[in-house]
Amino acid sequence: MSVITRVPEKNLWEEICKEFASRSAPVRSDDEMSVKTEYQDFDPAKHNPVFYGKMHERVEADEDVMKELDAATSHPSCAGYTFTDKPPETPPSPPPTPPHKDACTPREYLEHYVFPWLLPALEDMLRQAKKEKCLERKRTAFNALDYITEHLYKNNPKYDDRKEITFEKIPFVAKHWETHPRPPLPLSLIWTEEEAALVIQSQWRGYLVRKDGEVQELRQWQREWREENGNISTKVNEFWDKKMPDWDRPTPNASEDQLKVDNKEIRVESPTKQS
Repeated sequence: MSVITRVPEKNLWEEICKEFASRSAPVRSDDEMSVKTEYQDFDPAKHNPVFYGKMHERVEADEDVMKELDAATSHPSCAGYTFTDKPPETPPSPPPTPPHKDACTPREYLEHYVFPWLLPALEDMLRQAKKEKCLERKRTAFNALDYITEHLYKNNPKYDDRKEITFEKIPFVAKHWETHPRPPLPLSLIWTEEEAALVIQSQWRGYLVRKDGEVQELRQWQREWREENGNISTKVNEFWDKKMPDWDRPTPNASEDQLKVDNKEIRVESPTKQS
């Protein structure tokens, strides 16, 4: 009995990532590096400078290789080796001409106009995230979206004057923040490990000082003194209210009274409570 199955469609994102990985330099594993190839290249830590520019391979011989060596025509370090020139590198094929933006399909638009700029930005963002230790901590001050936005804005091929601009100075970002300001980041995300260590150590030293018996006695005396003399202004006002009930009332029309001294008018204002 035949079963009709549906072949799943290829994921565009996975294909783009595979194509981008194929264009980058391949990463050889330790096992691949340990396999002996047919010809070896020059290694300055192991070989003589005469090996430079040539691919070589050791040849097993039954007789002594130094027996018929002519030092006038060959270097002694080349005895027992065979050499060949490096094959010429094949030039990479030219990239295909991208289709027109208005006439291409969505897939072609992504392949030719979006992913060539987005994938390097994502790769650069991952490197910066590793430097910010985002893979080691649960909370960091690093914002991946902000970093990608700044990277794409600064590396726009149409403009050459954006290399020194920061994320906060981008016009559309500054305009958005005017109506939607961001809350400030907590100090736990702003401080570095060294700054946080200094604050914690200073707080701990202050606690040890305040814990001392003589310091505790001094703080207790200061607390009692503040409680006793903290309302001194209220006591002074109550004292003057009892002695002179009308002392704080202004003289009627005092602000309008004027005196003339040497034909000069002097305005007399009502006394304030402190005077």
